[in-house]
This record gives sequence, C-alpha cells and structure tokens, in this order.
Amino acid sequence: MSAYIARRLLLMIPTLLGILFVSFVVVQFAPGGPVERVIAQLNGADTGASSRISGGGGDLVGRPQAGAAADAMNSKYRGAQGLDPDFIKSLEKQFGFDKPAPERFALMLWNFARFDFGKSYFRDVSVLQLIKEKLPVSMSLGIWMTLLTYLISIPLGIRKAVRDGSRFDVWTSGVIIVGFAIPGFLFAILLIILFAGGSFLDLFPLRGLTSDGWSQFPWYWKIIDYFWHLALPLVSMALGAFATMTLLTKNSFLDEIRKQYVMTARAKGCSERQVLYNHIFRNAMLIVVAGFPGAFIHAFFSGSLLIETIFSLDGLGLLGFESVLNRDYPVVFGTLYIFSLVGLVVNLLSDLTYMWIDPRIDFEAREV
Repeated sequence: MSAYIARRLLLMIPTLLGILFVSFVVVQFAPGGPVERVIAQLNGADTGASSRISGGGGDLVGRPQAGAAADAMNSKYRGAQGLDPDFIKSLEKQFGFDKPAPERFALMLWNFARFDFGKSYFRDVSVLQLIKEKLPVSMSLGIWMTLLTYLISIPLGIRKAVRDGSRFDVWTSGVIIVGFAIPGFLFAILLIILFAGGSFLDLFPLRGLTSDGWSQFPWYWKIIDYFWHLALPLVSMALGAFATMTLLTKNSFLDEIRKQYVMTARAKGCSERQVLYNHIFRNAMLIVVAGFPGAFIHAFFSGSLLIETIFSLDGLGLLGFESVLNRDYPVVFGTLYIFSLVGLVVNLLSDLTYMWIDPRIDFEAREV
C-alpha cells in the first residue's frame, strides 16, 4: 500500500508540470495581456472584468506602484496619441515580461514548488489571500451540494432499482429526467422569481452567505441564517447532479441484482435485505464511488460559476473567471495549480476508497 501511494504521489509531479506547461504556452499565444490592459485603461478603452470590479481591489490597477504610474502617465499623456516607450518597458518589467518565456516559466515553477504564488496584478493582495477570502463560498456550495446529492440520490437509486418498473420508479424517473433537462442557471432564475422577491414570494435572500450583523447572532440563529442563504443556490446546483447520481446508482444496482451470485445468495435463504446490503451493495457502490472525485471537484471549483454570479456569491469560480478576463496571470496560474493538485489528491483518495469498500481490489499488485 505504501509503495502504491508513494508512486501515485510521485506521478503527480509530471502531471502538474504538464498542466502548467500547456497552460503557460497557451497564454503566450493568447491576445492581450496585463500590459495591454493597463494601456487600455489609460486610454479609457477597458472593457474587461476589472472595469466592473468594485471594492476589494482598490484602484483599477490595484498595485500601488502601477496605479501611481498610471495616474501620472494619464495626466502626462492626456490627449496624446501614444505612450512613452520607457513607461511601457517599466510596465513590462513590473509584470515580469522583460524576461524570456522559458525563464519566466522556470521562475514560476520554483515559486509554485514553495507555494509562493505572488500578488495579483490588479489587486494589492497576494493570490493565497484572495483564495482564502473566496474559499468559504466555494466550500459551502461544493461540500453541501455533494453531501446533499449523495444523501438523496443513493437511497433513491437503490429504492428505484429494487422496485424497477413499478409506479414509483416510473414517476420518479419522469421527475428526474425533467430536472436533468433544466439548466441549473435557468432553474436558479426561476427560483428567484418564485421565492426571492422576483414576482411572487420574498422568502429567501439574494446576496452573500450571511446577513448583516451575522457575528452578533446567537449560535443557533447563525446556523439558520447560513442555510437560509444557501437554500436556493444549493437546490439550483444539485438539480443536474441529483438526476445523474440517482440513475447511476439505480443502473449499477440493477446490473448487480441480475448476476448469478445474487440468485445463489437467495437460494441459500438470505433475506432480501441481507442480499441487498451484504452482497450487492459493495459491488454496486464501486461505480458510484468512481464518480465522486469528478462530482466533488466540479461542484467545488467550476460548477458554481453561473450560480455564484446569479446569487452574487463571491467564490472561487467567479474569481477564476474574472482573472482570466483581466489577464491576471498570477491568480490564473495559482488557482489552476491548487485546483489541479486538489484534483489529483482526491483521485488518489478515491482509489484508496475502492480498496476499503472491496478488499479484492489491489492497485499495488498491478504492474506500472
């Protein structure tokens, strides 16, 4: 077991290198960049996400030295046709673009190996601090959505498999398919119209994870307020994942129910409950466990972008999206590195869970 874990941990290194290398190469050929954005801001032509950010970052160009230089050059070249080449060179040096691409990539790898992600180009704050500020929102959405999905989908999928073809199975399948067909962001808008003051009821809030003055609430009211704010976003996000996980669980159990060992267990006099949970459950749950890392990572990092936008939740999904639009490369590569590392670790934990559920699986015995 220890040799397998060590081998998987070592394989994470070239995987991370490959992800960062491909992303770095793509960025080199992408149009625009932080220098171009500063010039566009000076010329009043900025249309990116940074032009829409208010608070948390200060000036349009968040770094004090960049902001001061921009103000000075804006007054000096007001009405001029171009900018001083020396100023542009100073910008390139500030953002690190005065070095060749291989040197910049090597420096980035050295810093990332020490978990030094630097500062945001357009906010006077470190990348780690930005992630720390946005993490509670994404953690709340990702963890609770995954937990809610699994707690409902697995029992429902088992029940549908046991009662396959019954009236209960038919009408629940209809509800699940309709739910799966509705995009999460459209369902979120529908929930806002119905329950958040859109046109009918005004029962749920539309912004943030907590109400104003939350720190002064009693502990029990803090919990109520927290889930009150999460109710609509979680329902919107869980809709598609709920349908997928329920049908996956049902089909997995149906596949196992029809196998020979199940009939043998019944012939030996085992009750249906014993057959289901002592024989079928362990084998059928393998495919469900296999989908956990992807579902968790999707919900935690990328699946919440539209939901965060609709419900004004400032999380990691929105941070990554705005960073790409702003060409804020330290934030883009920092979040990419962390997300990739977490994904690889979660996949390793998933394989170890396989072995815990079914001891017959032995990854260590396989040839590399």
